[in-house]
Amino acid sequence: MRITTWNINSVRLRAPLATQVLKILKPDVLCLQETKCPNELFPYEVFQEVGYPHICVNGMKGYNGVALISRIPFEKTNILNWVGREDCRHISAVFEDGIELHNFYIPAGGDEPNIEKNEKFDHKLKFITEMTDWFSTNRKPTDPMILVGDLNIAPLECDVWSHKQLLKVVSHTPIEVDHLNRLMSASDWIDTARYLTPAPKKLFTWWSYRSREWRTANKGRRLDHIWVTPLLKQKIVDSGVLRDARGWEKPSDHAPVTTDLGQF
Repeated sequence: MRITTWNINSVRLRAPLATQVLKILKPDVLCLQETKCPNELFPYEVFQEVGYPHICVNGMKGYNGVALISRIPFEKTNILNWVGREDCRHISAVFEDGIELHNFYIPAGGDEPNIEKNEKFDHKLKFITEMTDWFSTNRKPTDPMILVGDLNIAPLECDVWSHKQLLKVVSHTPIEVDHLNRLMSASDWIDTARYLTPAPKKLFTWWSYRSREWRTANKGRRLDHIWVTPLLKQKIVDSGVLRDARGWEKPSDHAPVTTDLGQF
């Protein structure tokens, strides 16, 4: 199974780029975040025409939104709401081999890493805490699961262009990293990218729109992740970032991330 995750930053605007990703990477499942599209306006036909007939979406107008676009059928799908909000940040599916795939768009958290002054940051930490509690209560580390998405946290020093300069910047603060580590521990998740490319090698999946010379400056962060539970650890074959997609015309500021899993 080949899984690709991508924060597309508007699926209707970038549907042609999404089909380009599908043609280049040929994933079995494409997991999208920030689709910014209500379900009834999702461009289903675009994906069906290139061989991806199984589509499950959880979207809203203008904000957030997640989708699963698959060439293989779902046995069942599910949507969960978090922190008492119906803001379209999760979708999941179970496949015929029993693997359960969860696609998340964790809140970005605003600009100031202070829960008393910044409600968005408080929301982000509560969201991750609720995820941790849900997996601890409802699933076991022995279950065959995959968790993907724009998690909006770069956990390691080598996941950002400058650990020192970003320590107080939302997405790399110690409190966010602590919350993400607790989530990982809840199901003994394995970070597939770091399993194959361990620290200290730098890996990035996001480059700001503010940097026109993003490729040269390379001031990136690794915000997009694919995790698996221990049962799938030995199935991890390959992992990579389609960095070139960040340089396409009218790109997302995120690049697609892919993991290959061997036969389960």
